[in-house]
Amino acid sequence: MKIDVDDSNWIRPMPNAIISCRSKDGHDNALAIGFISNIATDPLMIMVAIRPSRYSHEIIKETKNFVVNLPTKDFKREFDYLGSVSGYDEDKLTSINTTDADVINAPILTDCPINYECSLIDVYSPGSHDLFIGKVEKVHCDDKYLTKEKSVNWEKIDLL
Repeated sequence: MKIDVDDSNWIRPMPNAIISCRSKDGHDNALAIGFISNIATDPLMIMVAIRPSRYSHEIIKETKNFVVNLPTKDFKREFDYLGSVSGYDEDKLTSINTTDADVINAPILTDCPINYECSLIDVYSPGSHDLFIGKVEKVHCDDKYLTKEKSVNWEKIDLL
């Protein structure tokens, strides 16, 4: 059966993620995204897709930094909030726990068990979303989700 090619038929990438960033004037923001992927392992690089109309889009292009925060299903309410309100309209991180990243200048969402500090390598504009390619500078993971070898034990995490 053939079906229409439209935005209701896109592949559902997983997991959902929250991208956090800090503007040059120190304003923190975060947005929920569903388009994310590994694109290289040496060096480790991540692609996130963000619509140009989003508040975080210009911040990341300007500062060249962002954090990929991976939430658990327990963080769904916050994820939905971050995906439904614009940073143009309000400070979205006032009720969300954050700390400063170690390597880049951006906030980390501390209630997310895994966080990737990324420096922006490139931006591609293939269509409705711009693809931000980030080189992973540091990975944070809650100890309870690490193996004895200090690798992420993905099977223990109930990602959103």
